[in-house]
Amino acid sequence: MAVCKVNIDTDLHIALTAKIRQFYAEKPGEFDPRMYLGPGREAIKDMVKRKLHVLGCAGKADECL
Repeated sequence: MAVCKVNIDTDLHIALTAKIRQFYAEKPGEFDPRMYLGPGREAIKDMVKRKLHVLGCAGKADECL
């Protein structure tokens, strides 16, 4: 059995930053972090789901128990 380590942190930063930039482009006067961090977290969740699928480990958490 081989071990393969994949770093996805940069992809998560890009997803979060893109969502924050989009928010500020649409609402430049808004400054409350609660307004842009929620959508940013959703972008991260979506990216994690995509990466789990691409890496072939989606739905395998039960196998580890």
